[in-house]
Amino acid sequence: MPRIPGRAYIETMQKPEWLKVSLQTNTDFTGIRRRMRAGNLHTVCEEARCPNIHECWAEHRTATFMILGDTCTRRCRFCSVKTGLPRELDWSEPRKVALAVQEMELEHAVITMVNRDELPDGGSMMMANTVRAIKQLSPSTSVEVLASDMMGDRDSIANLMEAKAEIMSHNIETVARLTPMVRSRSTYERSLAFLRIAGELDPSAIIKSSVMVGLGETEPELHQAMDDLLENGVRMMNIGQYLQPTKAQLAVQKYYHPDEFAALRETALAKGFLQVHAGPLVRSSYHAGEDYSSYRKAVHPLGRDPELRNTL
Repeated sequence: MPRIPGRAYIETMQKPEWLKVSLQTNTDFTGIRRRMRAGNLHTVCEEARCPNIHECWAEHRTATFMILGDTCTRRCRFCSVKTGLPRELDWSEPRKVALAVQEMELEHAVITMVNRDELPDGGSMMMANTVRAIKQLSPSTSVEVLASDMMGDRDSIANLMEAKAEIMSHNIETVARLTPMVRSRSTYERSLAFLRIAGELDPSAIIKSSVMVGLGETEPELHQAMDDLLENGVRMMNIGQYLQPTKAQLAVQKYYHPDEFAALRETALAKGFLQVHAGPLVRSSYHAGEDYSSYRKAVHPLGRDPELRNTL
């Protein structure tokens, strides 16, 4: 039966062996969950039903904080985060997140957000304040920001860049052709513009983006997306398998084999990316701290050996 663009389908494809996830629930896992509940904090790990939550929480003691509430003003067809009219802002949220980062003794903190299109600044100042609060309480912690497109508003993007997070990330999510079907109130060109503007505003920042595969894209389209990201200043890229979070979202069109992810990674590195993480369970913030450390080694004046990129 042909599929109608924009309509969600119940997933019928059986998941392959390499997508099985090992569940780990130890004291680190329960401790992080308890800390989030105590601070009334949200994580994209839970809200977006990330398959790596047990590994990240139990083994790596990392979590991606999701600020500005748990309700998004957009309804992207790949995402299970709640959609609707958001609640009022919690102006104490930046300090709450910073205290959690301090208590967890994180070396690398990832902060993401729901879309808040009803706010004049898109929520950029709240995110910037969160970065500043973390750096005040935990000066040695590096911070990665995964932001919305801020509707392409340069002033809002400037708010984010002035906070001086080590990594500024915004995901194009998919290839140009599929963007209207996959994403809500977003455009491929606006996402590229966000990444370009971020790099222009702070040339010292690391610019990062991520792409999902398995939504019906072609190999040439993926290669074009890589070229587009490079042309707009991106040097770190994650590539992961799309997994249908619930029956309400788009169905998987293809499961990529690990060998295919390895080939995509090699292609991206050959094109000029300095850091590429690709695999079936890779997500935007998957092993983010390790990736940041590897990137720093790759661009350090004493580590500019071209062969180094192949070991990242």
